[in-house]
Amino acid sequence: MSNYRIIKVGDKIELANKATDLIVENIQSNLQEKRRVQISLSGGSTPLSIYKLLSKKLVPWERIDVFLGDERWVPENHELSNALMVKNSLLSSYPGEKASFYSVPTTELKNPQASAEFYEKLLMEKCSGDPPIFDLMLLGLGEDGHTASLFPYTDSLEVNNRWTTVSTGNNQERITLTHPVISASKKVIFLVSGSSKQIALKRLIDPLEDPNRTPSKLIKPLSCIDIIADQSSAMLI
Repeated sequence: MSNYRIIKVGDKIELANKATDLIVENIQSNLQEKRRVQISLSGGSTPLSIYKLLSKKLVPWERIDVFLGDERWVPENHELSNALMVKNSLLSSYPGEKASFYSVPTTELKNPQASAEFYEKLLMEKCSGDPPIFDLMLLGLGEDGHTASLFPYTDSLEVNNRWTTVSTGNNQERITLTHPVISASKKVIFLVSGSSKQIALKRLIDPLEDPNRTPSKLIKPLSCIDIIADQSSAMLI
């Protein structure tokens, strides 16, 4: 059973500041123990301001490998691309621009399955462990309880022996990390914002909730999961 530490903040601004502080603290701690640090970022609107704040933090970004938890199968310059969002935020200014960013190859390959296979090989090359181990995994929480691109009642939830897979959500093909590799992360942080997330957040922390309905329940690292939730999202807990 996963343990959760719920960190309640007032609004999106406080959420961004708190998350930034925790991410920087985590990076600095890991850099004391290893030469390079591997972190995985989430897409969506909530983390955008966090990545802009991070880009200006004076940490040794040249020693940090940045990955994505999921990506839509669209060109990298598409407005829905998570890679484009990271490039326009974290990588847009000094010193964040010094990080090594490993985006998911998409439409330059023949199909989403080829993209997933390519990205899995990249993870195994850059991260230690089997499944690959991230030092920090940043996740969002969808209104339907999905995280990364692990959507309710989809085949992606059944994948246990691969570290990436193809999924479909909101009529869009996607490549996503699977729940075993996400759960192998040393630290997992969920970012939750907005009143539309109230039910999903309540279900996430409910020990009796069905993971098929709320796939975020599948994330079970050895360490405590941090949930940073603003006031409007945490009204039911």
